[in-house]
Amino acid sequence: MELLPCVEIGPEGAAVDGAVIWMHGLGASGHDFEDVVPLLRRPRTRFVFPHAPRRAVTINMGLIMPAWYDIRSLGGPRDEDERGIRDSQRLIEALVAREIERGVPAARLVLAGFSQGGAMALHVGLRYPEKLAGIMVLSAYEVLPETREAEASPANRDTPALVCHGTYDPMVPLRGGQATCEALEADGRAVEWHEFPMEHQLCLEEIEVVARWLGERLPTEA
Repeated sequence: MELLPCVEIGPEGAAVDGAVIWMHGLGASGHDFEDVVPLLRRPRTRFVFPHAPRRAVTINMGLIMPAWYDIRSLGGPRDEDERGIRDSQRLIEALVAREIERGVPAARLVLAGFSQGGAMALHVGLRYPEKLAGIMVLSAYEVLPETREAEASPANRDTPALVCHGTYDPMVPLRGGQATCEALEADGRAVEWHEFPMEHQLCLEEIEVVARWLGERLPTEA
């Protein structure tokens, strides 16, 4: 499978502390969060920011843009682009496989994402067949929740998840993040929840939480 183009920041080769594969939101690019990396104080961790494939997005009048899957409607009956989600799942899993080939074991990998990217991080992380270090879900929600029970990987049953959301988010309402967190907790999973007084974005307080959480998931090796 052809690999997605990515922005990469951090050590080359085998990253000493591990790697973070971080997916961007709808219409953005892998450059979206590269400025956050210095604030996380992780010089021995490789950050991989893939560019999503370009596709038509129904809610944006069918315009072609970077998107992990189509969004057909806002609210109302669930009508998810399962094919797009599954295709992006395979592309992200290929990036995980590349990190493993580079010498970073799955147990030293974090899947992360914002908005659509956070939905993909959660979707892939819960289903990945090898134990991961963690799953980070920022201003996002769960896609294809009805398939989770049948498809969830036993290897990642206890993998910690960080779920953060803005209380004033107009794009993905706070309730979407809360419902995702509650569903994971009801499934007996380890979830850390934080909400911040912001809209559909990151804030410095949230970045500090992310930095601390990554330090716990990917501790510096002696």
